[in-house]
Amino acid sequence: MRIHAAAALLPAGWVEDVRVELSESRIAGISVGVPAQADDTRVEALIPGMPNLHSHTFQRGFSGLTELRGPGKDSFWTWREVMYRFALQLNPEGVQAIAALACVEMLEAGYTRLGEFHYLHHAPDGRPYDDPAELSLRIFAAAEETGIALTHLPVFYAHGGFGGAAPNEGQRRFLHSLDAFDRLMERCEARMTRPQDRLGLAPHSLRGATPEEIRYLAAQWPDRPFHIHIAEQVKEVEDSLAHSGARPVEALLAETPVGPNWCLIHATHLTEAEITGIAQSGAVAGLCPVTEANLGDGIFPAPGFLAQGGRFGVGTDSNVAISVAQELQMLEYSQRLSLRGRNICTEAGSTGTALFNAALQGGAQALAAPQQELATGAPADLVALRDPMALSNPASLLDRWIFGSGVAVDQVWASGRHVVQDGRHPERDRIRRAASEVMRKLL
Repeated sequence: MRIHAAAALLPAGWVEDVRVELSESRIAGISVGVPAQADDTRVEALIPGMPNLHSHTFQRGFSGLTELRGPGKDSFWTWREVMYRFALQLNPEGVQAIAALACVEMLEAGYTRLGEFHYLHHAPDGRPYDDPAELSLRIFAAAEETGIALTHLPVFYAHGGFGGAAPNEGQRRFLHSLDAFDRLMERCEARMTRPQDRLGLAPHSLRGATPEEIRYLAAQWPDRPFHIHIAEQVKEVEDSLAHSGARPVEALLAETPVGPNWCLIHATHLTEAEITGIAQSGAVAGLCPVTEANLGDGIFPAPGFLAQGGRFGVGTDSNVAISVAQELQMLEYSQRLSLRGRNICTEAGSTGTALFNAALQGGAQALAAPQQELATGAPADLVALRDPMALSNPASLLDRWIFGSGVAVDQVWASGRHVVQDGRHPERDRIRRAASEVMRKLL
């Protein structure tokens, strides 16, 4: 298959009249400055597909349904109780149906790889399924059905608070001993069949796993994507200080082997020393700006982190909205609101291009994916953008996509599979109906 783009974002920048030849799941060749041929698939602008480094797909099921305020102060912690109630009702078929819908919407938004931070493991009563990987296999099935590449991140969750505190009833579907978690990982590894997929792991947080358990997991499953929630909420920081006298990121850096295969999700509340520590470790900061705004988490200190060479990627987390453009826009706009300036996340040139390229590189690193770029031998993960204004300068296209209006995802190829045409996944209607039926019964 050959795609001809009027403009394409190559590693060196925007180039006009580009033909990309696909062979199975890879880019077989790229020609520059050539006219379209009769059998080419023609697109306006071609960019690499974005990795989504942090998602809980089941939470797509109650997207937009937690915006009612009850008595007292509403917060992340009250939202979490709603999430627990929803999670306790889902059966395996429901998990798969909602995950498939989220995957369709991710592909239509320009994400071509899903990093699924998966902590829903057991039956509603907390007992393991006969197959301990039952719900992980439902995520595999949803990814295969829709065509999105998957980095699966089973979550180790054992405790309800710092210091190994006992979990609460709402967490009963999440919990494992270390031995049981090893068996889950082995089962997942045995059942992964697609060459584009990866298996990592994720101790939930310093609330859900102790430093000793995290060190065990890092040694038991080395050189894999290793993700952890950290410093998302002020209360989390206060609880960590009360427990050990150290802040969450401070404790993590001191007590565990944080390195380039790690992804620190949120990392919102940081001191200058913690910013430096993360940047020097080579770990990726996993930012989810739309969810962080929705939950009232806070604002990531981007300028100081980027100035020290820190790497970041973006994720959709609770899937309250699924949009590459919105995540990058919210990241930049949160900085502008906090610092009362403009074009904060770049030192020079296009802010949209700087954000896009940084998230592309950081996301690939965090998910152990090949570098996402339009180059011979790279994965055939491609996104075609449609510009109704038909402006002739492609250098402004990413800025207009992220910060303007009108530019939209037109077509998507994931691992060479043509999964979105004219803005739609071919199975969108069927998958949406199945998920809608599940959600109607639950809600």
